[in-house]
Amino acid sequence: MKIGFALPVSGSWNNADAVRHVVARAEELGYHSLWTFQRLLSDVEATWGPMYRSVLDPLVTLSYAAALTSRIRLGVAVVNMPFFSPALLAKQVSSLDVLAGGRLVLGLGLGWADEEYLASGVSKDRRGKRAEDFIAALRALLEQDIVEHAGPFYTVPRSRMEPKRSERPPILLGGTAPEALRRAGRLTDGWISSSRIDPTTLGEHVAIVKDAAERSGRDPEALRFICRGVVKVRATGDRGPLMGTLEQIRDDLAMLAGQGITETFIDLNFDPEICAADVDPHESLRRADEVLTALAP
Repeated sequence: MKIGFALPVSGSWNNADAVRHVVARAEELGYHSLWTFQRLLSDVEATWGPMYRSVLDPLVTLSYAAALTSRIRLGVAVVNMPFFSPALLAKQVSSLDVLAGGRLVLGLGLGWADEEYLASGVSKDRRGKRAEDFIAALRALLEQDIVEHAGPFYTVPRSRMEPKRSERPPILLGGTAPEALRRAGRLTDGWISSSRIDPTTLGEHVAIVKDAAERSGRDPEALRFICRGVVKVRATGDRGPLMGTLEQIRDDLAMLAGQGITETFIDLNFDPEICAADVDPHESLRRADEVLTALAP
């Protein structure tokens, strides 16, 4: 199982100095990948949680990281399809992938916040079917020399979309509902778990994705399975999957691998002790350094 690390994109420590530091340390320590996530807005009442209060744009942040690195992979988990057109997203990710030398991994999702749907001018109606058409249009844009797509929701007239690499970035799909998992198995290169999933149940989700792939005539063993490892380091007290001492968390990583996960990225952005607005960003970065060193592959 490969090990990645999430960039400091959320909360009090989402600044350029912290991003540069984590990028440099992760590449130096041999991590396989760096990851971001998307949040357009936050709710005024702060009921969504501190991790969503202030979030850097995921593709812009990865572009910044790409310029600071030469080897490490660059992943987004995830960008939400309803907030883009296929052509706009294809242009952004192909440009980033060209500039990064083919290191991008693209995770796609549907989003859940009504406020973000409203602000983006889109509806949640038939969003699953829309996603399937979006993926088909996006793949055409990223794979075909002469692009042409006519689907029930998206149309790309006969045209070119350049520049792009000869091999498109891997496309992964998020989601936990059975239909979303089956969609990942049928249409994409793999699946990304959410921040809210119980890590001990990942094997059940992996099995659904693999079954759907096999039923579609695809090789389930060729798929990637990425776990967002929501890590919370605690010296004493609370203990749970990926929560506890660094030694206990290291043991938990083996549990993830045993469930068919091919890559886990360590994500501290969902720990209130790291990302809350009143937390000292220098202390967050100091704690991140400890985790980077202790869990390095």
